[in-house]
Amino acid sequence: MEQRVLGRTGRPVSIVGLGTWQLGADWGDVREEDALAVLDASVEAGVTLFDTADVYGDGRSERLIGRFLKERPDAEVFVATKFGRRVEQRPEHYHLANFRAWADRSRANLGVERLDLVQLHCPPTPVYSSDEVFDALDTLVAEERIAGYGVSVETCAEALTAIARPGVASVQIILNAFRLKPLERVLPAAEAAGVAILARVPLASGLLSGRYSERTVFAPDDHRTYNRHGEAFDQGETFSGVDFATGVEAAAEFAALAPEGATAAQTALRWIIQQPGVTTVIPGARNVAQARANAAAAALAPLPPATLDAVRDLYDRRIRPQVHDRW
Repeated sequence: MEQRVLGRTGRPVSIVGLGTWQLGADWGDVREEDALAVLDASVEAGVTLFDTADVYGDGRSERLIGRFLKERPDAEVFVATKFGRRVEQRPEHYHLANFRAWADRSRANLGVERLDLVQLHCPPTPVYSSDEVFDALDTLVAEERIAGYGVSVETCAEALTAIARPGVASVQIILNAFRLKPLERVLPAAEAAGVAILARVPLASGLLSGRYSERTVFAPDDHRTYNRHGEAFDQGETFSGVDFATGVEAAAEFAALAPEGATAAQTALRWIIQQPGVTTVIPGARNVAQARANAAAAALAPLPPATLDAVRDLYDRRIRPQVHDRW
């Protein structure tokens, strides 16, 4: 699989990674053996980046990855984790003592001496403007608890603030065919600064797979049930903030743009991969078939200009009014 350098880390990673939120919690139950099989299938398909967080299943996702790495020492996987969401979201909680404790917990969960990458996990907006926060992250690097750090953001404004920080290696942001705003300023700024872009929620919580209808029912413990209006965390994390009924209709239009031999989901991933400035896209997978299909998107031919124009038109007509000015 094609590799791109992960920003200021200097490390090459696959253009399709694996997001592992679903292996921890909030997407319905995933058995441990199934989770490990997803990790294995992803690596066998060429994936070299796993994205996780200390809050996914309160560490379950990290621990599963740690077990996998122990059982597969031959797997050269870059693990990007995140911290900061296990406490009340107040800026004063983002300080060196907490960072050390959080990093040490993730190191133990993953079974590593040094974390490849730690990302601030969508912290309160003032955190991005705090010199003390980034000084503390620099200290973790100096102490060799972490090799590098980045941020995971909700808004383009937060991303731009972070990109201006000299030590930030990466920015993780929602980017998909239903969330185009980052194309305007964030991706060009990141590319100019040498900062990696990790594109998350690439399928708009599965909408862009084209598999759902208005009658689709998700499990009670699935965030697509309990967070549709931002009841538990930022609404933009669920269906990219798009109303479900609108999203289903728009996804049907998008599916019709898929080239022969490609699924709607693979087309959505291919669209992201070819956006200038993107380093890697991190779809989740609940089973081996999904993991393999996601990885296969890396081998698709670039989408032609006519398809790119059609995606833009679809966004402008159906999606823009709901999301563009919010994030």
